[in-house]
Amino acid sequence: PFFVNRGGLPVDEPTWERMWRHVGRIHPEGDRVAQRIRGAADLPKIPIPSVPAFQPSTPIPERLEAVQRYIRELQYNHTGTQFFEIKKSRPLTGLMDLAKEMTKEALPIKCLEAVILGIYLTNNMTTLDRFPISFKTHFSGNYFRHIVLGVNFGGRYGALGISRREELMYKAPVFRTLSELIFDFEEAYRRCWHTLKKVKLGHCVSHDPHSVEQIEWKHSILDLDKLTREDFRKELERHARDMRLKIGKGTGPPSPTKDRKKDVSSPQRGQASPHRRNSRGDRRPSGEKKPADSKAMPDLNGYQIRV
Repeated sequence: PFFVNRGGLPVDEPTWERMWRHVGRIHPEGDRVAQRIRGAADLPKIPIPSVPAFQPSTPIPERLEAVQRYIRELQYNHTGTQFFEIKKSRPLTGLMDLAKEMTKEALPIKCLEAVILGIYLTNNMTTLDRFPISFKTHFSGNYFRHIVLGVNFGGRYGALGISRREELMYKAPVFRTLSELIFDFEEAYRRCWHTLKKVKLGHCVSHDPHSVEQIEWKHSILDLDKLTREDFRKELERHARDMRLKIGKGTGPPSPTKDRKKDVSSPQRGQASPHRRNSRGDRRPSGEKKPADSKAMPDLNGYQIRV
């Protein structure tokens, strides 16, 4: 049932071939099962989740709930096969193209795919700040990793994502501080008998879907074995303050986009940056020329210069 295409939508051949190979490996009659599914004409159509659409007046919290509901309807991928290859080093525009493909294929996803999809579905919410939050936990001699999309709206923190555990994905934006949000995740892990070991926090993600910037996945890496409880809280609030300062400064110069990345020229003369203002006194008047060194000047009498 996991491999039935939702509503008959076409899926790229490499994805399906990967699934069939997986069936052949784990099922004693995998090849025959795969062929039987491929040739079946009477399979029921599985409903395709609708990508949420919003009215301009829809409040941000309601939009976040709708986005999380859509992510949940795609379901968690328990098959053991990764349907979408996500490279964290890809520019944002490439990841957004992949998120668009996810909405078309409507296949089950895992936590990293849910983060990319959450960014894609909230790009038009310009008053919402989004940043990745990664967790590393320990349980029964093994380490486990998980990631969600942290959100900040109106000074309140929350999260979007998907997990096997209900309490490890969506958090409504009701937490007054970033540390309150992370401590809530830590308590949720404790109820699952997991010990939180590390937290990695990224910076805010651009709302420009055509940006060629890379997502900053781990601006702050907090090792709980090396931090006291109070130091952990202080580091979380320091990161939250850094994000506010970066947003307040407009995140520096605009990020390059597909349309602008070829235009890397210096600022125009009228745009006086601090560096230009400081060095303006060193300039010579436009009419003044630097004396030429007669020994260094070549003989140009035999040459013509084309303009």
